[in-house]
Amino acid sequence: MGFVDQPVEGIAILLWASEPEAPHRLATPFFHAAAAGAMDVPVEIYFTARSVHLLVPGVAGQLRASAHFSKTVLDAMREAVSHGARLLACTDALHAQGLDPHHLIAECSGHGGAVQFMARAADLRWRTLVF
Repeated sequence: MGFVDQPVEGIAILLWASEPEAPHRLATPFFHAAAAGAMDVPVEIYFTARSVHLLVPGVAGQLRASAHFSKTVLDAMREAVSHGARLLACTDALHAQGLDPHHLIAECSGHGGAVQFMARAADLRWRTLVF
């Protein structure tokens, strides 16, 4: 069986350059996650580097991708979660950013970092996106 013949088991999304300081880049990953979830494809979103700040209560709810867009980043995140996406915080990134791993938004499903994401990336049944 070739690569294209492998059934898709899920999509793993890595948020690396998706930080609160660049809100214009924040809605797209969650729209893609919601679309995949709506297609019944499991989705895991790994928050790393400064993107972990989006999981702090009060941060994503104040950000919009554009002044012309009424949804907040938190709205986009919740839409993805409503379609089954799992939000996973990298514990190393939380530590590096000085954030409390126990004080995250309710939508955060748990923790997942480099090992978990790389396991998905190495699995031919999973597809990966990096934002």
